[in-house]
Amino acid sequence: MVAPILGNLIRGEISFVDGIAIFCFVLYVLAIALDVSSAFKFTGIFGILSPSTSALYKLGLGGAIPLQQGRWWTLITATYLHGSILHILFNMLWLRQIGFWVEELFGASRFVLIYTLAGLIGSFVSTLAGIPAFVGASGAIFGLFGALIYYGRHRGGTYGSTIFRQILIWAGMAFIFGLAMPCIDNWGHAGCFVGGFLAAMLLGYQEKKRQTLGQHIVAMLILIGIVICFAFMLIYFIKG
Repeated sequence: MVAPILGNLIRGEISFVDGIAIFCFVLYVLAIALDVSSAFKFTGIFGILSPSTSALYKLGLGGAIPLQQGRWWTLITATYLHGSILHILFNMLWLRQIGFWVEELFGASRFVLIYTLAGLIGSFVSTLAGIPAFVGASGAIFGLFGALIYYGRHRGGTYGSTIFRQILIWAGMAFIFGLAMPCIDNWGHAGCFVGGFLAAMLLGYQEKKRQTLGQHIVAMLILIGIVICFAFMLIYFIKG
């Protein structure tokens, strides 16, 4: 299984954006199914079809509380869970808007590295800041913003400058929205943004340097690590 996927990565035949979106929607539907009655309680426009906290906890909700309980895998699993229908729709729209862009400019393997490392750094920052619980792909998406900011700034020229200005506007709007709304993990967003910028700086982009075999292998190891995290989630889910 691993060898064919690695071969497809090397040939540039794999895109992960749609896969992430589908996986997030599957987990969201599962979270709703675990506590249907709670999901249909109206708690405001931003709470429409919200999975219960207990359902999200079972599926890998992140935060200081789960980590204190030894649930280390939630640093990864939380980035694939969402708290409402609007939450997941907005995040997946952003992911599709800029995710394919990052894949094209950096390559699929580097996309995996940037997305996952940024999300992991954001989870650590949120936990250190004492955020008790969090879910959502928005942090990792801020990591993609950071990567594109680096690309636009470093590449320069008309194309690079255009990307830099556009992403700076979008990221600024998203940050302001986060500051204006309650229950938004701004610590995580900031951590992910910095993480994405630094990851892009360390990894490089396609025009500067093509993806290396080592990067493809590390991307495969990260994918295996994500599977392991969800395997731990499943084990504890079954234990109840």
